[in-house]
Amino acid sequence: MTRDIIEINDFTVFLEYASPTSEEIDKCAFEEDCISFCFYGSGNVELTVQFGDKQKTYANTKGFSMAFFANGNTDFIHKVSKDRPLQCLLVYFSLAKLKDLPEQENELYGQYLKELIAPNADYVEGPSFFMSHDMQHAVDKAFSNTYEGAMGKLFLRSQVTELMAHFFGKLSSLEEPKQSIKHEDLEKLHEARNILAEKMDAPPSLSELSRLVGLNDYKLKKSFKELFGFPVYKYLQNERLIKAHDLLSKPDASVQEVAWTVGYESLSSFSNAFAKKYGFRPSEIRR
Repeated sequence: MTRDIIEINDFTVFLEYASPTSEEIDKCAFEEDCISFCFYGSGNVELTVQFGDKQKTYANTKGFSMAFFANGNTDFIHKVSKDRPLQCLLVYFSLAKLKDLPEQENELYGQYLKELIAPNADYVEGPSFFMSHDMQHAVDKAFSNTYEGAMGKLFLRSQVTELMAHFFGKLSSLEEPKQSIKHEDLEKLHEARNILAEKMDAPPSLSELSRLVGLNDYKLKKSFKELFGFPVYKYLQNERLIKAHDLLSKPDASVQEVAWTVGYESLSSFSNAFAKKYGFRPSEIRR
């Protein structure tokens, strides 16, 4: 596993990633009392947290996020499976330095993370949930960052700031009436989203997608829109265009190649959809 550590003002960012050809186990710990936020960009990863004579195990998948308190008596053990790349972005705050954060941020911690600010154990689990589309996209951009030095830090800080804003926004929404989606269906809906992302160039039909994840057509359509804010194939189109924008930012791919890569057979259809979303044609992105 590779772990990049970047100090950015009041917090530290860990970018952890691995693409193992066989099972890989990595163990780490923090040196001081801290509050951390963990965002899994990809990976079907088993995480075991050991603290004292206790342990807790999580089967984390792409899109999972969690907050927790931990100290030097807590070990974190990742088991990364073969051919299951891991991307994990972790934001780390020293508990002793929380008082130095801006007043408004301190209020957010006091309102939503009381159990982490005044912990009663070596490890205290805070809120956890699957990330929104905007959060997932921020994590993806953090791992695809090509800037270096001060500019790289500035870009990473912008993505982390966005992630944290969305994280607390999600906590705020959880105080409102709960979604009607069952927990077991949530996992199936995130599986459906992952299938769409992996098969962007040749996505399954709605019936095939329903069969693959074990939900009927009606429940898939209704619950997918409720959870992600878009109908299934509107969501797919948006993801295609986001990926296309990223690919077009690189110098080694033509507009036609990018259109094919994200599943558009017609160049004109791709160009029109791209212009509708971004306000300019694909060919203009490199000018």
